Amino acid sequence: MTPYKDIFLALNRAKVRYLVAGGVAVNLHQITRATVDLDLIVHLEKENVLRFVGVMKDLGFVPKVPVAPEDFSDEEKRNSWIIEKNMVVFSFVNAVNQVEVVDVFVREPVPFEEAYGRRKDAEAFGTVVPVLGIEDLLSLKTAAGRDKDLYDIKLLRKKHEQEDPSN
Repeated sequence: MTPYKDIFLALNRAKVRYLVAGGVAVNLHQITRATVDLDLIVHLEKENVLRFVGVMKDLGFVPKVPVAPEDFSDEEKRNSWIIEKNMVVFSFVNAVNQVEVVDVFVREPVPFEEAYGRRKDAEAFGTVVPVLGIEDLLSLKTAAGRDKDLYDIKLLRKKHEQEDPSN
């Protein structure tokens, strides 16, 4: 997760509204799990997305597909990618270190405002990182249904039950 420290710090400085999802979210819910990419849900309001894109560009990230990074802020283009390419995430890769990948959902998999209200604020890297709340994370993992997601669900539920035995 250390490679993503600069991303979290820069997103917070730029006041980008986002939530961490995927394997990094599992880690930030204190379940140790190897992961490479960073999955984000960015509030898809145009100005917010443009701030996000600006941060990615400033940090040396470029789109994995051959389009202008600002195209991600265009709702019509995102919708066409969903329909024509069956796209779920738009990937940014570090131009210098292509192992660093940031996948951003092209549509909010849960209504952003609602999920943001249920978020977990995790202290990491000297900043607060907004992470999908446990129920939203479990819901996304269930929808993905891959073996690693099903294993994450098992670990997250076990940890959650230990923390809150009333559930």
